[in-house]
Amino acid sequence: MTIVGFPRIGENRELKKALESYWASKSTKEDLLSVAKELRAKHWSYQNNLDFVSVNDFSLYDNMLDLAYMLGAVPARFKGLEGLELYFGMARGTKDATACEMTKWFNTNYHYVVPELSSKDTYKVDISKIAAEYKEALSLGYKPKISLIGLFTFIGLSKIEGCACVYENVKKAYIELVGELAKLDSKVVIEFNEPIFVKGKNDLYVHIKEVYDEIADLGVKAIVTTYFEHSTEATSILLDTKIEGLGLDFLYGSKNLESLEAIAKSGKKLYAGVIDGRNIWAADIETKLKLLKHISSIVPKGNITLSTSCSLLHVPFSKEQEVKMDKEILSWLSFAREKIGELELLEAAFRDEGNKKVLKALEQNKKLNLDRRNSSKIHDKGVQERLASLTVKEREGTFKERIKVQRKELGYPDLATTTIGSFPQTPELRKLRLDYKKGLIDNITYETGIKDYITECVKFQEDIGLDVLVHGEPERNDMVEYFGEQMKGFVFSQNGWVQSYGSRCVKPPIIYGDVSRPKAMTVEWAKFAQSLSKKIVKGMLTGPVTILNWSFVRDDLARKSVCKQLSLCIADEIDDLQKAGIKIIQVDEAAFKEGYPLRAENIKEYETWALECFKISTSVARKETQIHTHMCYSEFNDIIKTIEAMDADVISIETARSGNELLKIFKSTGYANEVGPGVYDIHSPRIPSVDEMYKQILALLEVLPKEQLWINPDCGLKTRKWEEVKPSLVNMIEAVKKARG
Repeated sequence: MTIVGFPRIGENRELKKALESYWASKSTKEDLLSVAKELRAKHWSYQNNLDFVSVNDFSLYDNMLDLAYMLGAVPARFKGLEGLELYFGMARGTKDATACEMTKWFNTNYHYVVPELSSKDTYKVDISKIAAEYKEALSLGYKPKISLIGLFTFIGLSKIEGCACVYENVKKAYIELVGELAKLDSKVVIEFNEPIFVKGKNDLYVHIKEVYDEIADLGVKAIVTTYFEHSTEATSILLDTKIEGLGLDFLYGSKNLESLEAIAKSGKKLYAGVIDGRNIWAADIETKLKLLKHISSIVPKGNITLSTSCSLLHVPFSKEQEVKMDKEILSWLSFAREKIGELELLEAAFRDEGNKKVLKALEQNKKLNLDRRNSSKIHDKGVQERLASLTVKEREGTFKERIKVQRKELGYPDLATTTIGSFPQTPELRKLRLDYKKGLIDNITYETGIKDYITECVKFQEDIGLDVLVHGEPERNDMVEYFGEQMKGFVFSQNGWVQSYGSRCVKPPIIYGDVSRPKAMTVEWAKFAQSLSKKIVKGMLTGPVTILNWSFVRDDLARKSVCKQLSLCIADEIDDLQKAGIKIIQVDEAAFKEGYPLRAENIKEYETWALECFKISTSVARKETQIHTHMCYSEFNDIIKTIEAMDADVISIETARSGNELLKIFKSTGYANEVGPGVYDIHSPRIPSVDEMYKQILALLEVLPKEQLWINPDCGLKTRKWEEVKPSLVNMIEAVKKARG
């Protein structure tokens, strides 16, 4: 038994708190590293019954960043920095240097830091992090397995500048790093994470055999693991190398079953990913045993090691602190620690089918899954009937017809300025919401506090001269959780935190049953904010596809059906907002792209229903109601036609870290609707100057005309502090004035 990796943020977000304390200069480097060491020891203790404990799955920020740092792949703008100053500088930026890009890790909600590789780079390998953690595990009596991003995934997900020699140079450094790791022990086991292989063939496939033969010759026991889909093309090559074994995901990549005969013939070990590392539903052990029976009918049992489908990084830590959740629903769930328990039960049942204790546990698991399927809490006849009679409609009028009406009605200028929606979530604001939730303050006190914050936000925006305002979202804990809390069919954990990036954690809602909206969710706050200003205040909603992709979704109903239920809820909210006088409504689809299948052959089906869901939500909007949407950290070249088909009047996107490459796609395809490219990166604490943003705006104007452009930050501002937000937005407004002039 083994796992691909374990959550690192801590049961009570200890790492998050330690990081933020260190960044705020409230604690020392030694304090931070001490917390990290304690967490590793604690997490290894939960893996005590497994064949290995995972080493180097732990990170202070991100594993891709870790590998770039270990290889010495440092962008030139950070030269001169060293240690944690360099490491966190690459992740978060410095006063003088923008941070490296971040983007989504395949089709998950985890963000990785994008390495920057150049033909001008020189590399200097440093294994001190892994060496220290390896020795820690040995000293505690554990058998370690090093988790390492594979060479092909590292290069395939990096930004590369220069000639083909980049591959050769990085490969040389990577092999040197593995060679140094081989010296740690005579029996070093390294699990090379190569999820890039599930996307199918690319130009680097010709090097797979050469690289992994060279790695195996260094004396390490090499396991190459893929996940999130099948990797049959790469598997056929890897079976002809000297590696010890392969890790395959049999839950999200069922086509991996087609490789079983070749695996059996090769004699290599199979690390079978059969416990779900991406979702939180209790395993149906009976079904998994049937799967394993099929696998072991082809691959000898002695060559099979049970594993998770991917790292448990993507699920919460443990159910132990969930004391408020409905007990029946809680019984249906399984977080990281519980999944290790499921793995142990599955192993026992797989190896010793007649054990009475195991048989009793299997019977309990079978009853649990049967009770869930039959529970009245899951099914809502009204929702099912509404969905059955649903037809997808187009919006009223073409974009050209709508924008003519909207320009006249709304009266905003060229290069119109706005923000993406949220303003800083201060400690006072969080305390206000928490006190209200705990019943420590009454409704009047809570509403007064929220209204005071909205009033301050609106006044600040008016004072600095923003054209279209927002209310700041002080009533919202999270852009998905807030809506889920007001819908039926959702449940929420108390402590189900999952790392999104760095110290940023999210607590995904859990969709357990049919979804409906009992009453309006945002109208009263939007009306209040609009009453404070003669300028337009946007209504702010999260789109159905993003709610789906950022939630743990029930596994007993097709995702597209769940998404359509969500779409009806958002459509009802849009209609209520426009009837209440809200003239611009933003329907954020930040996670639209991350739901894309990793295999090209599966994309069309997803695009079809995801697009339908957005249209179900927005087709209710009148011609004069302007619909905005927001997408972040997306590669748009392959989905630009789908974005056009969404037919939002304005789309805001992230371009601050990636320059104008994203925007050029809009230009080259003749995209006619309006666009708000982010002119500064909100994920970094640095304050961009007027001149910096002025140059950015001029660069945007080289691509699209001023009539088509909106100017805004690249994402919401909730994670930033007011002392960063205020000067940044003031500088943005000054830059726009300069550009208009």
